[in-house]
Amino acid sequence: MAEKLRHELLIVGSGLAGLRAAIEASKVSQEKLDVAILSKIYIMRSHSVAAEGGTAGVLRPDEGDSFELHAWDTVKGSDFLADQDAVERFVRLCPEELILLDHAGIPWSRRPDGRIDQRPFGGHSFPRATYAADKTGFFEMQTLYDTLQRYENVTVYNEWFATSILVEDGEFKGLTAIDMWTGDFYVFEAKACIIATGGAGRMFNFTTVSHSTTGDGMAMAYRAGIPLKDMEFIQFHPTGLVPIGILISEAARGEGGYLINSEGDRFMRKYAPERMELAPRDIVSRSIMREIEEGRGFKGPKGYEYVQLDLRHLGAEKIEERLPFIRELAINYVGIDPIEEPIPIRPAAHYTMGGIHTDINGATLVRGLWAAGEAGCVSIHGANRLGTNSTAECLVYGRITGAEAAKYAMGKSSFPEAPKDRVAGEEKRIFDGFLGRGGDENPYEIREELGRIMDNKVGVFRTGKELEEAVKGIRALKERFNQVRVEDKSSAYNSNLFFVLELENLLDLAEVMAFSALNRTESRGAHYRRD
Repeated sequence: MAEKLRHELLIVGSGLAGLRAAIEASKVSQEKLDVAILSKIYIMRSHSVAAEGGTAGVLRPDEGDSFELHAWDTVKGSDFLADQDAVERFVRLCPEELILLDHAGIPWSRRPDGRIDQRPFGGHSFPRATYAADKTGFFEMQTLYDTLQRYENVTVYNEWFATSILVEDGEFKGLTAIDMWTGDFYVFEAKACIIATGGAGRMFNFTTVSHSTTGDGMAMAYRAGIPLKDMEFIQFHPTGLVPIGILISEAARGEGGYLINSEGDRFMRKYAPERMELAPRDIVSRSIMREIEEGRGFKGPKGYEYVQLDLRHLGAEKIEERLPFIRELAINYVGIDPIEEPIPIRPAAHYTMGGIHTDINGATLVRGLWAAGEAGCVSIHGANRLGTNSTAECLVYGRITGAEAAKYAMGKSSFPEAPKDRVAGEEKRIFDGFLGRGGDENPYEIREELGRIMDNKVGVFRTGKELEEAVKGIRALKERFNQVRVEDKSSAYNSNLFFVLELENLLDLAEVMAFSALNRTESRGAHYRRD
């Protein structure tokens, strides 16, 4: 029988959106609200720490930037699918979040006169990427984590794995989870909940995202009958490090890096002569793939052909000051020092533009349930996200949902009762189903095959035939998944079991993504149909 835990507000996910929501809920309630953060990893290992380039915000109206310009860039970059009311609200709140972090002690990079510096970024018509060298997400997370220590009303559950969202009569009733240290099964009852579990990029093999980015919140919402939106729009970041996919930040191009093909040609002049390397990401990614397909790429390991990102002309001093982490990554992972040699790159699956459908306040269609950050879809990004708008959205919508959920929870006199039959069914599904049965399918092989299907059939360029094959292939993998075996039967930290639960989430979301892409017969933003 599942043990019961109660908190007034439950936040699932501990990245930028989750931490910002916890802080705002604590402020709004004057620390009277009992808040819990549930995370399957330790807070400072959340994928938000991997954000490198910057966070967007209008800080220079005196130099020509404006809310209207940031909104226009965002809507145009989205290929006109963004919710324009949400974008308007978003751009006005971004600068407030940047200043809040500044007051909390983040080490923003600065101009010689001491003012916060900003640099150019793809799709933005003004340099509004506010940055801390090329470790922006890490410093934002560290600053929020430090700030969170001031609030004694927040309980953090590190290394707890959420398995299902409980909804009854259109209202949030609770959430089931496993304590990863012990293997014990629990049900959380809360007056309100915020899903801030990030994206689902790990359904691809060549991806910039960390291994924990498996779309858990989106998949739980989907299985609970909560709508997902815009799932066909996955962003491919133009510069994933070959052969492992680690992000080489757009900051490298914002600081003046060139993209060159095997003929030494700076090829973006053919595709986007005005913006060059700083065109929106969907355009740059397609340009790189065309160069490779037309034979002007370099042969690479694992069959990954690539082009090069050249920083040599920036000089050692600028690279060391502005891009030290990129240099460190290139040296450590592929043995290339960008001061002396170009970096091998190709487009990599990066950001999930779609997610759990929400309104302008981040509220889902379920009473008492919100979604924020990459897990939610307002939609600010539409068919294509501009660089630096993601960390900004996490901060802005962490703030908005934290305040909204706190007010809702404070207005409820009693806790909801989690449906006992659903809790018992979920416990049986996991412990009798996955741990109890003896299947003959290897989950690691299924995951590898899923990645191959997504890389090859649901990539930068798509056709109806390939997408049909992808849907068919994913559904075949889901059939095989029903016979998957969990070799490890132990309770304490059963990483084999958690891998299988993540695989289930990825298979569900991959099917949604491929099926949505098949049914969108236009080309729009990051979704490019060749037929």
